[in-house]
Amino acid sequence: MPEILVTGGAGFIGANFVHHWRMNHPNDTILVLDALTYAGNPANLAGLDNVELVEGDICDTDLVLSLLIERKIDTIVHFAAESHVDRSITGPDLFVTTNVVGTHSLLKAAREAWLDKGSGRPHRFHHVSTDEVYGSLGPTDPAFSETTPYAPNSPYSASKAGSDHLVRAYHHTYGLETSTSNCSNNYGPFQYPEKLIPLFLINCLHGRSLPIYGDGMNVRDWLHVSDHCRGIESVITKGRAGETYNIGGGQELPNLTVVSEMCKAVDEAFASDPQLVVRFPDAPAAKGIQSASLKTFVSDRAGHDLRYAIDESKARDELGYVPERDFATGFQQTLNWYLENEDWWRPLLR
Repeated sequence: MPEILVTGGAGFIGANFVHHWRMNHPNDTILVLDALTYAGNPANLAGLDNVELVEGDICDTDLVLSLLIERKIDTIVHFAAESHVDRSITGPDLFVTTNVVGTHSLLKAAREAWLDKGSGRPHRFHHVSTDEVYGSLGPTDPAFSETTPYAPNSPYSASKAGSDHLVRAYHHTYGLETSTSNCSNNYGPFQYPEKLIPLFLINCLHGRSLPIYGDGMNVRDWLHVSDHCRGIESVITKGRAGETYNIGGGQELPNLTVVSEMCKAVDEAFASDPQLVVRFPDAPAAKGIQSASLKTFVSDRAGHDLRYAIDESKARDELGYVPERDFATGFQQTLNWYLENEDWWRPLLR
């Protein structure tokens, strides 16, 4: 019976991955290690069988080592990270500590447990990263591939780039069986409401402004978190050790388009469900006003990358990965989830 350690497994992508892995690998034992900072929520794991949550810091190498040895862990899936660009601009120290030092702590523990102590167990250290390490693309530049040179432009992306390099080094220097995936912008259930889609959805429901950076034409490739989890699973189960795989959603959209589609979907939801008017009376849609009236434009943030796009041909050709959802489908599922799970996100607003 495989034993898997998921770091940051109470956070957005990590929790979705735990749900995905439990559904598709019902006999595996899953151990979640999470520091339960503001973005980690034990409620994200509610109802899952054979999943244990340990509250702890990935920088605690002794704790990680003891878990790897005592629980006979053979797979680490590493999500734990500080990930909000705006927070990295105002407080970069925490990003370096968690994303660089924390990743190194995990690698040291994995090396000792799996290599130095001679356990002989087949193993995999999978590191989850971001397309932001590649920097910014111009409007007509080819999409990021696994050979695109790194050019991070924010403290967040720089810290993730550093962690990527450490993972690569531990494979090439020590022989640790590692893999890395670089993903595009995720959205879906359990996303903490500081990111664009859940924040703007909740703002629409409460009649609050939708602050759009610059002219709103910054382009991102949007990836539903369920597709991302499928991609990670394929890397772990079929990917080659020492390799990097880009995982994208194939949905390249300007932020302004995303916000406009979101407003339209909220308006349609209110028109079809009268109970939403009762539940969210402050929403413009509850008063017959378009949610788009909440859009405002604010000064662009420092170092705001113009465009991200993912070339996922390597994952497609080697692993058979293909995203299953276009943005319209994935966003409708996401909207429905947030409308049906007000008891999940409401406490986070306090």
